[in-house]
Amino acid sequence: MTLSTEAKRAQFRRLHEAGCFVIPNPWDIGSARALQSMGFKALASTSSGFAWTIGKADNHITLEDALTHLTALSAATDLPVNADFEGGFAHEPEAVARNVTRAVATGISGLSIENTTGDAAKPLYDDVLAVERIRAARAAIDSTKSGVVLVARDESFLIGHTDLSKTIDRLHAFAEAGADCLYAPAITDRALVSALVGALAPKPVNVLMPKPGLSVAELADLGVRRISVGGALARAAWGGFLKAAREIAERGSFAELGHAASGAELNKLFSEGAKAR
Repeated sequence: MTLSTEAKRAQFRRLHEAGCFVIPNPWDIGSARALQSMGFKALASTSSGFAWTIGKADNHITLEDALTHLTALSAATDLPVNADFEGGFAHEPEAVARNVTRAVATGISGLSIENTTGDAAKPLYDDVLAVERIRAARAAIDSTKSGVVLVARDESFLIGHTDLSKTIDRLHAFAEAGADCLYAPAITDRALVSALVGALAPKPVNVLMPKPGLSVAELADLGVRRISVGGALARAAWGGFLKAAREIAERGSFAELGHAASGAELNKLFSEGAKAR
């Protein structure tokens, strides 16, 4: 039985109340349904993973690209979907609010907003404007009465600004502006994760694990509520594809195809997924 959007959103909010869950990042309908079959409780889109499927670099998709993708992803699975909504596809708070309202209409259960500007000379928004952007997103979600979870991201560690106290201050400000969940990508060190979670409690914290490191159990013991992988699963898939294709092109060998999933396995996976829905 297909869950309603309302049911998925209620389920997603409950996941943020206690415990720890992994929220893997599919990049298309097939990967979303495959992840659902593995027992995950929620999914998150990946803007980079999706961009590569349409031949674009990360941070180069349009608002319309994103909305079309989120509509398809949300309809493809009975799991709640959290949208990687980049920076809201706008700078000014009013425009962010308009775009968030459109994103909610795609059927998503959560939505994240970054504080990156896209300008290499000044990569982060001024803190005051960054807070106003989160406040505008909160107001937009509330106006829809949808219950969509708002995730606020601080990208400071991603760009090499590694003062944890400043990151914590920003995330506190985002929480006060209405964020339900807080997220600082590139913080994966055990001590830093522990300090971040402790400082932001009781707000749930998302930790990004884009490569080997702490395990799910270890992150759960540190009090992390959500664990995502960003574009890592998409990169893993592309890694297998590129390795096999390059071997054919450069060596005339098909040996890497011996590591491919079988057609029978994939057909069984998606036949069972179709029946489940």
